Amino acid sequence: MAGRIAAASLFLLLLLHGCPGTPRPVQLKYRAAGNSPEILAVYEPWFGHPGHISVGYSSHDPAELRRQMEDAKRMGISGFVVDWYGNRDPFNGETYTLMQPIAADEKFTIAMMYDETNVEDGATDEAIAEFTMFHDRYLTAAASGQEAYLTYLGRPVIFVFPKGGYTDWNKVRDATRRWNPAPLLIDENLPGKYADAFDGYYAWISPGSKGWAADGSNWGEDYLSNFYGTMATKYPDKIIVGGAWAQFNDSKASWGLNRHIAARCGQTFRDTFNFWRQYFPSGQVIPFMLVETWNDYEEGSDMEPGLPGCGGQPAPTSLEGEEETATGPR
Repeated sequence: MAGRIAAASLFLLLLLHGCPGTPRPVQLKYRAAGNSPEILAVYEPWFGHPGHISVGYSSHDPAELRRQMEDAKRMGISGFVVDWYGNRDPFNGETYTLMQPIAADEKFTIAMMYDETNVEDGATDEAIAEFTMFHDRYLTAAASGQEAYLTYLGRPVIFVFPKGGYTDWNKVRDATRRWNPAPLLIDENLPGKYADAFDGYYAWISPGSKGWAADGSNWGEDYLSNFYGTMATKYPDKIIVGGAWAQFNDSKASWGLNRHIAARCGQTFRDTFNFWRQYFPSGQVIPFMLVETWNDYEEGSDMEPGLPGCGGQPAPTSLEGEEETATGPR
């Protein structure tokens, strides 16, 4: 609990401190309502399933889901973005079904991150069918907890986690335009083949062009520089979602590749959380910041226990002097 309280203070302080440097002029089409982005966190819904490690709780425990939302709110997080696979993973689907009405009761927001299939045959038809199923099950006025779903400018926000790359997103976009209201689709990384199909893009955990360092020292500086710099100069008409991560270590995952990003006594989170300020001037505030992740214990990016510190101790709650110590670009 002490770690969670410390993290709450930390998030508030992070919002008040930026990285050094003077951003270039930019005019964003989509901006935050206030002086800072809305903070969301990626939520992994699979714990308690035998195919994943044990973390001491089940994602199907309503009391646990409620506790996590309350903890997240104390940290300054306003909503969870939940991995969802449609009928391909009923366990995760059941978690989402439980979470949405609890989120409504907790005055918390929730959104779906659609995990694309990695099977080529029928990928587009599957995506359209699963988007339609999600809409009919969770986004209609009669859906339980529908009022908790994340919206921006009155439209539901759906994140996409790409995998196989076989989906024709132009066709998915055409299908979802029939919804009322039509959703805003947010893809990972920079715009590519289907740039016109997506309303925005989010940054994701990456060490950048230098690749994974054995000691975890490549925390993502050049990746975020490229992401924000490209979005600011070439795609200011898209919704820009920032990415922030504390660390990464996939050694506990069955699919792990021994990849690491070091916590650096909490500095990695401070740097990634504030990096967007280098590229967007005052008054041009990106709408969302996505914390990656709330509870991915298998890939070691979990923020649920609080911000990692040094020597097993919690990170300091005071960030006095952060502007001098941050390692963003000068």
